[in-house]
Amino acid sequence: MTITCFIRYQIDPFQREAFDDYARNWGRIIPRCGGHLIGYFLPHEGTNDIAWGLIAFDSLAAYETYRARLRTDPEARENFSFAQTRRFILREERTFTEVVEGTFGLPAMGGMEATE
Repeated sequence: MTITCFIRYQIDPFQREAFDDYARNWGRIIPRCGGHLIGYFLPHEGTNDIAWGLIAFDSLAAYETYRARLRTDPEARENFSFAQTRRFILREERTFTEVVEGTFGLPAMGGMEATE
């Protein structure tokens, strides 16, 4: 069973660029430590202080192995320190989910014309 860790961040909207750097750093670190990075997402329109990170794992045991690797990875430790020092993450929540079979990654179907 694949699980996805949804990380919901409340960020300082005035430090959006710092969070962007933080997320880009995870783009190198997470795969190296064993996670499948689906992506990080910043607010675009509407609420300006909520961002997300999505990381998939084969199991909760794989997640625990990944967490142990993060604790010993120098670049991961540096990225955590960067966030703590700059204080652009105000709150962080994790939720673990599993995909409903047949509902994820479906391509858009053509022929849907916009109506006026």
